[in-house]
Amino acid sequence: MKSKVVSRSIRVADQGRHVGAQRRSGIVWALGTAGLSGVAIWVNRFGVGAWADTGGSLGYTTAKNMVAAVVLGIVVWKLRPEAPAGLRDHWRGLVAIAVFGGAIPFAMFFEGLSQASSTQAAFIHKTLILWVAALAIPLLGERIRVIHVLAIIALLGGQVLMAGGLSGIVVGSGELLILGATLLWSVEVIVAKRVLSGVPAGWVGLARMGGGAVVLLVIGLASGNGVVATGLGIEQIGWVLLTGLVLAGYVYTWMHALALAPAVDVTAVLVGSVVVTALLDAGPAGLVGAGPGLVLVAIGVLAVIAGWRRGAVGA
Repeated sequence: MKSKVVSRSIRVADQGRHVGAQRRSGIVWALGTAGLSGVAIWVNRFGVGAWADTGGSLGYTTAKNMVAAVVLGIVVWKLRPEAPAGLRDHWRGLVAIAVFGGAIPFAMFFEGLSQASSTQAAFIHKTLILWVAALAIPLLGERIRVIHVLAIIALLGGQVLMAGGLSGIVVGSGELLILGATLLWSVEVIVAKRVLSGVPAGWVGLARMGGGAVVLLVIGLASGNGVVATGLGIEQIGWVLLTGLVLAGYVYTWMHALALAPAVDVTAVLVGSVVVTALLDAGPAGLVGAGPGLVLVAIGVLAVIAGWRRGAVGA
C-alpha cells in the first residue's frame, strides 16, 4: 500500500513539473507575441494610411492577411508537411476561428485603425484580458485568483494613465469598431483553446489566416472594395509585405502560447505590448512622460509571471 502511495505521489509530481514546463514555455511565447503585437499596431497605422487611395482598409487587410497566410503555410509545410488527424475532428472550430478570428474582426479593426490613433487602438485591444477572463472562467474552467485580479487592475490602470487619464480615452466610430473586433477575438481565444487540444498550433494559425484571407477576399469582391490589382506602388506593396510578415510571427507565437498556458495568463502578458507601441509612438521621451502608467503595466505583467512561478495562476 505504501509503495502505491509513493508511486502515485511521484506521478503527481512528474505531472506537475510537466504542466509547469508547459506554462513556462507558454509565457515565453506570449512575451514574444507581446513584442510583435506592439510593433504590429504601430506599423499598421502607416500601412493602412498608405492604402487609403487604393484598396482602402479592407483591401489592405486582405492583402496583408494573404501574405501572412503564405508565410505560415511555408513554415507549416517545412516543419510538418503532413496534415494532422485532428483537422477532421475540429473542422467546425477551425472555420469559426477563420471567420470570427481571421476575417471579420480584422476588417473591423483596420477600418477602426484608419480613424483612431495607434495608442487608442492598443488600449482598446488590450482590454482583451477582461473579456477573455469573463469567458475563460465558465467555458474553460480556468481559475481567477487574487494575483489575476491585481494584475488586471494594474494592466488596465496603467493603460489609462498612458492614455492621459479617462479624459484621454476617446470613443468614436473607429474606437467602437476596434472594441467590436476585440470582443470577437476574445471569443476566438476560447474556441482556439479547445481546438488546440487536438490540432498543432501552426496548423490552427494557418487555418485562421488562410481561411480568413479567403473570407476577406469574398467580402471585398462582393462589396467592390477588395484588393486592387492595379495602381499599387512600391510603398503599398512594401507595407503589405512588412506587416504581413509581422502578422505571421504574431499568429504563430500566439497560437503556441495559447496551446501551452492558460488563456488568462497569456492574454495578460500580451498587454505588455502597449509599452512597445508607446515607445515607437513617442520615443524614450514619451515613455518618461508615461512613467506611472508604464510602471503599472510592467507590474501587471510581472505579477502574472511571478504568480505563475509560485503556482498561483492558471487552470
